[in-house]
Amino acid sequence: MPTSIACPETTERPQRQRRALAATVIVVLVLAGVNVADHVLGWNSLWLGPAGAAVLLAFAWWQGLTWQQLGLARHTHARGLRWGLGVIGVVAAIYLAGVLLPTTRSAFLDARYHLPPASALLTAFVVIPVGTILLEEVAFRSVLWAFLSQHARTGQVLVLSSVAFGFWHILPAMATATGNPAVGSAVAGLGPFAKIAVVAGTVAFTALGGVVAGELRRRSGSLFASVGMHWATNALGVLFGVMAWHLAT
Repeated sequence: MPTSIACPETTERPQRQRRALAATVIVVLVLAGVNVADHVLGWNSLWLGPAGAAVLLAFAWWQGLTWQQLGLARHTHARGLRWGLGVIGVVAAIYLAGVLLPTTRSAFLDARYHLPPASALLTAFVVIPVGTILLEEVAFRSVLWAFLSQHARTGQVLVLSSVAFGFWHILPAMATATGNPAVGSAVAGLGPFAKIAVVAGTVAFTALGGVVAGELRRRSGSLFASVGMHWATNALGVLFGVMAWHLAT
């Protein structure tokens, strides 16, 4: 009776998928540790972010991922920059309208960003890109995305990376209710459940933002597209927050 011989491809694929799944778990655990170190232990994110991004990229390289898989291939840079700059323009227009309209201006009055112009510029162009965006984009739209892509469909990759991005914001969300009067007043009637509502809303909102950023990364093939969106939503929020405080006083 003839013996069946397993095709090398059919045996190698499950092995690759198992390795990718194990690598995905390792990346998630590393990110959980970095999150605790930043928001609980108070380590300085200006060095923690770049160090974490370097470790994740080194791990991805060691696992055999390519620049193409990581969204960092040279031939995608120009397309990614075009997408990113376009998103920055759209977000700037929306923020400008929000600040100029009195009914929505209070949403920009975040106490963390009641800053002098020089501090706001430093925050927008140094602290946020280096301390926040570098790590988060490398983590969620580059390394985690690439590993997930090896054992999940594209739609699943988008959802899973976005949900992880939402959970990443649980710890920083705990300070939002006290820092932003608009958020604080919106949940004031919830009493002891106010912080839970803020955290849940933040997770949902940032997960949705992760979906948009992930879709930009997917369509452009470049991490630069989602970096542009991330910088626009965060850094322009600081700059337009300064404008809102100026108009409110």
